[in-house]
Formats: sequence, structure tokens, C-alpha cells
Amino acid sequence: MSTQLGDSAHKPNTVNPVKVTTQTVVDMKHRGEAISMLTAYDFTMAKLIDAAGIDIILVGDSASNVMAGFETTLPITLDHMIYHTSCVVRGTDRALVVADLPFMSYQVTTKEALNSAGRMMKEAGAHAVKLEGGRPIIDTVGRIVDAGIPVMGHLGLTPQSIYKFGTYKVRATEDAEAEQLMEDARRLEDAGCFALVLEKIPSKLSKKVTESISIPTIGIGAGPHCDGQVLVSHDMLGLNKDFHPRFLRRYADLHSIVVDAVGNYVHDVKSRDFPNEKEQYN
Repeated sequence: MSTQLGDSAHKPNTVNPVKVTTQTVVDMKHRGEAISMLTAYDFTMAKLIDAAGIDIILVGDSASNVMAGFETTLPITLDHMIYHTSCVVRGTDRALVVADLPFMSYQVTTKEALNSAGRMMKEAGAHAVKLEGGRPIIDTVGRIVDAGIPVMGHLGLTPQSIYKFGTYKVRATEDAEAEQLMEDARRLEDAGCFALVLEKIPSKLSKKVTESISIPTIGIGAGPHCDGQVLVSHDMLGLNKDFHPRFLRRYADLHSIVVDAVGNYVHDVKSRDFPNEKEQYN
């Protein structure tokens, strides 16, 4: 049963205590089990999401928007991402933790990319890294995978290239771009990626990609045919009310809950109702 905002009857499934690995995710595709993925950027949110039974936690460079208030993902640095990832890892018992390598931490040389990925694994404790792009990063992906670091790919709308695209519109609607995306998906698989995010592409194209490769596809704005789905946790929980894409389903309205709670606290402090006699030490 799909849970919509206001459906209080939903109860999470019993959580499988076995640790999720990259092989677990690949096996899920092969047995037809859908893969769930959400973002987290701190210890507390990671702990909550992990306890609910999520399969993969993505420490996205969307932390640039969600946590720091920047307009794009470009300003966040590798050091920032290592900090956020280390917080998430400490809050996670079961889920696979995948961390984005941020803009310009892997695009210049394969040596720099390998160093960035290595820092993410050694300093932050990430279980895998995610890179955006196709043809230009194939050799980089291979180099990182050869070093023993799992890589998740990302095709379609790639936010780190927003100034190249100039817009957040749906990608690969034209034949040439769709064919290139298909080729890039196959090449990323050949380079050793264990999974592939498909962002904001036509549903029929994501279906074609998913059926043509043996590694899992995880969609965001890519329709129901992917092997899994990912959303930004702050969006699906209703903490952020300024973002309204077609693909987003809100499962809670935490914005209103938090604002109301803080408002009640302010009222009680101003009226000197808080703290009361039971909330003080004698």
C-alpha cells in the first residue's frame, strides 16, 4: 500500500538486520525487489531513516542547497562532504551509505578523482561514492573501481552541470541525447559501476535503460520502471515547502509541525508558563 500525506495507518515493514552492501543491491534487482534510497546529511536524520528500513542512504551534494542554503550544488567542497558523510555513517547500522563526490573533486584528473574517493572512504567511512556524467568520466570510474572503491553512476539531469544545461528541464527527450544516455549507461556498467541513478528523464527511456543493463537503476523523476527510487528526505518529509516538481510525493508536513511547535514554545516562554514547577529543580 502506498503511503500518502495524512495516511497514519502506515507501519514500516520489519527491518532486515543484515547490512546492505553493493552486492545486496545488485541481488535486489535480479530478484525483482525494489530499492529504496533517501538522502541524509547528519547523524540524527540518518539514524531515523536507517531505523525505518531504508536500503541506501545518499549523502548528496544537495547538502549545498538543503543544509547550507546555496542556490546550486556547486559551492560545496570535498571537506564539507566528508564531514556530512562521517556524521551519517555514525548514525547508520544497516543501510548502504553512498556519498557524492562534489563538483571539481573528480573532473580534472583521474589521479585527483582517486584521491577524492579515497579520502571519502578513509576519512568519512563511506561505503561507496557517486559520480555524475557519462563519456568524460568513464576512465575515472574504472580507475576508482580498480582501487577497490564502489562507484554509483548518475545520468540524465546532472545538477553539477546546471550552468552547462541552463535549466532543470527533463533531459534526453530528443533521440540523439537519449541514444547517448543509453551508450553512457552501458559504458558505466562496463567500467564497473554497481548502480546508476537516472534523474529527470522520460519514463520510457528509463525503462529501456533498466532492461538493457544488469546493474540496478535508481530513479528520481524517471518514472516507475527503475529498479529503485530516491528522493531528498527534506522534500518528501515536507520540511522544504518551496520545491514542487511533478515527481515529488510528500509523506509528511514537518514544516507545519515544527513551526507550530516552536510557536507554542515561544508563547509558553513569553507567558512564563515554561518552565513550570515540574520542570525545575528544587
